[in-house]
Amino acid sequence: MAVVMPFVFQIVGYQNSGKTTFMKKLISELGKEQISVVTMKHHGHGGKPDIAQEKDSTEHIGAGALASLVEGDGRLILHAEKREWKIEEQIQLLSLLQPEIILVEGHKFAQFPKGVIVRKQEDAELLSMLENIEVIYYWEPSLIKGIDIPSFHIDDQAGYIYAVNILKQKL
Repeated sequence: MAVVMPFVFQIVGYQNSGKTTFMKKLISELGKEQISVVTMKHHGHGGKPDIAQEKDSTEHIGAGALASLVEGDGRLILHAEKREWKIEEQIQLLSLLQPEIILVEGHKFAQFPKGVIVRKQEDAELLSMLENIEVIYYWEPSLIKGIDIPSFHIDDQAGYIYAVNILKQKL
């Protein structure tokens, strides 16, 4: 089976900027367009993400398995551990599911096209630090003065429609 690489789009911003809320709304809008989406999130808070400790899959990993896959009633859960998972490896793994789009929450410095969320003044530094910014979502208009990139208030429905249109063009 040949795997077709989906289009990858990132939503980035600092902690508590609204990335997860934005992603949920964007996923909903893409669903209305019948666009298949998978997501991945970078756990940028240090340490490993929480998992259910009392489960067989965790015990398999603890015993030395590289990965453990659990399936039940159509739900598939992969628990895999190695020293580091590069973003490219994660994308390759998710591509096996044959989505049209992979939405990435985080991984600020990856080189994929991205939307940046700017909540506070200190967040605005991201606009000069990051590459491939396609759209900006701001909490206060003063945060993006002088920036020549399409920009929308975080609550503006037009911003979600703009993102959906960017993604549809890439399919």
